[in-house]
Amino acid sequence: MERRQETIASPAARITHVFERAKEEGRGVLIPYFMCGYPNEEQSVRVIQAAIEGGADIIELGLPFSDPLADGATIQHAGHVALERGMSIRGCMRVAERISAQSETPLVFMGYYNPILAYGLERFCAEARQHGVCGIIVPDLPPDEAEPLREAATRHGLALIFLIPPTIKDERMERVVELVAQGPGGFVYCVSLSGVTGARTELPAHLQSFIARIRRYTEAKQVPIAVGFGLSTPEHIAQISRIADGAVVGSALVNLIDRTSEEEQPGAVKSYIQSLHQGTRNI
Repeated sequence: MERRQETIASPAARITHVFERAKEEGRGVLIPYFMCGYPNEEQSVRVIQAAIEGGADIIELGLPFSDPLADGATIQHAGHVALERGMSIRGCMRVAERISAQSETPLVFMGYYNPILAYGLERFCAEARQHGVCGIIVPDLPPDEAEPLREAATRHGLALIFLIPPTIKDERMERVVELVAQGPGGFVYCVSLSGVTGARTELPAHLQSFIARIRRYTEAKQVPIAVGFGLSTPEHIAQISRIADGAVVGSALVNLIDRTSEEEQPGAVKSYIQSLHQGTRNI
């Protein structure tokens, strides 16, 4: 609790507050992912707002990139369409600003390092805060090379959130948790499986023991754990909510948007998020 009181004025503290509130309510945190500009800028704003109405606790906003190494075919498709339709980092800032103007739900950018570096680390973090963003996830940025971005993020009160894959060694895991604990808030993002993103029917058998490994380092420092990659059903969310603090859903939402008419997309997304949110309480 002391760490939160020290950083309550920072945007990242809003992320910490969401996890604390969910814990008090006896449930997990639901974190849907949306690609900015997919299927187009206006519609992406509408479906994100619908997700918030459906009970999303935190929103991940994807920054489209031409070489997304961690993304499966579904997210790659969404990013490709967004880029073709003119989405840029400035456009992503615009989407964030429109969402934050209507909601207190914390927003987290998720994007690759090259576009952020080209935009300018200081400029990116300053504008992200100005446009209502609370944190940043950079899947291709190793913690050993993250100090320049971490310093800029911390100056602007943003959480820099690191991914922890199943193949990580304990000493590296400990370092990642320490970096998050030193920052103004946030969580660690546990990658449920080795490989790329994409909805799957079954969760990996090793997941419970993997989360237990991470807990050895996060518990004392009060750093929440969110799990992503492959989650798509209320049952998945319920399973994750029993062993971790939050669950991220991405590819399944892109698939839902893909197979639904534009007029029906906001309603379909809201209903889907409501069903997933029920899973957070089945602990």
